[in-house]
Amino acid sequence: MTWPVLGALEIDRELAERTAELAKVTTTLLELDRHPGLALVRRYPPTGETARRWVPVQQALSELWEDLGRVRAILADAETVRAGRGRLDDRSRGRLTELLRGRPHEVARIPIPLAQRGLTGPSETVVTVGIADCLDRMRAAFAFIAPFADEVAAVDGQVLGALAPLQQRVERARGALEAAGDPLTALLRRAGTDPLGFGPGEIDTALASLTALIDTESARHAEYLAVAADFAGAVAALRARLAELDEHQRRADTTATEAEHKVATGELPDGGEPAAGLRAELDAVGDAPDRPTVHRLLALRARTDRAVEKATRRDELARGLLDRRAELRGRLTAYRAKASRLGVSEHRDVLAADRIATGLLTRTPCDLAAVTRAVADYRSIIGEKAGRTA
Repeated sequence: MTWPVLGALEIDRELAERTAELAKVTTTLLELDRHPGLALVRRYPPTGETARRWVPVQQALSELWEDLGRVRAILADAETVRAGRGRLDDRSRGRLTELLRGRPHEVARIPIPLAQRGLTGPSETVVTVGIADCLDRMRAAFAFIAPFADEVAAVDGQVLGALAPLQQRVERARGALEAAGDPLTALLRRAGTDPLGFGPGEIDTALASLTALIDTESARHAEYLAVAADFAGAVAALRARLAELDEHQRRADTTATEAEHKVATGELPDGGEPAAGLRAELDAVGDAPDRPTVHRLLALRARTDRAVEKATRRDELARGLLDRRAELRGRLTAYRAKASRLGVSEHRDVLAADRIATGLLTRTPCDLAAVTRAVADYRSIIGEKAGRTA
């Protein structure tokens, strides 16, 4: 196609416009090149649907930059021609018109099959392009590439945005939520390598399932997570608990010793692991809240709780025996006062029953079962001698 030869003013105006247009296009392509969607597929080799769609996009992207280079080369030639003379002659204007409006840049030579040639015809077809051709192709390529990049970035952003807090929960758990580790990693990997392979609603379903798993595991390991989150506080709390255990065991031992002295009883249960031994183990735990250390602390806490339970039971049983002895003493005193009020306290059988009950009660250690029967007999005799049920 033959273009009308441009005048000097038209040439300068179009050269300036094309140069400004090239600068804008270059800026846009540099921004596209830094697009998060394209950065993702370059960083992680795509798979599946994303890989299938990336092949033509990658080709279009390569051709886009090649066309940019062609436009830049053509404009560079035009600027060289324009700068060569102050006043343009017809030849220079013709050359500049061809550069700015024609197809001056060769891009390929395509061999013509022998059967399709004439005897004296050309052996190949020379393919040329101009600025307008390149810009049209670049616009089409950009319109094809940009939506792909946006779609990839949108899916990746959606998944990463939702997974970030979940991943933080897993990391802060210091191994307690390891059941969620593989599903989380798999979802991250898929979002990174095949973000366009998710079906409708599949991302939301996967995120909901992973969130439910982490919630379930968090509830199951709540104690571990609490210790891992504030290890120093957990150690301090256990030291305080061991101090309480120490005092509780001493009190239980004192009560048990008194009960064994005053009451005939079988062997009382022990007061659990000594607090001193547990405290020594706690001192050796260390202060790094890693998984083994947290588990050791939790094990010590459980053993301390069991020791507290045993010490409590030992104290309660011993206290119960002493309280039963005191109760029988009180009942005997009350019945003695009743016998006096009914006027039978000096009766021989009443006195005998009183002496038996008192003797059994003051014996150390005393037999609570025998004392119980003696006090009951004393009550019955009082009633019998008074002529009615006491």
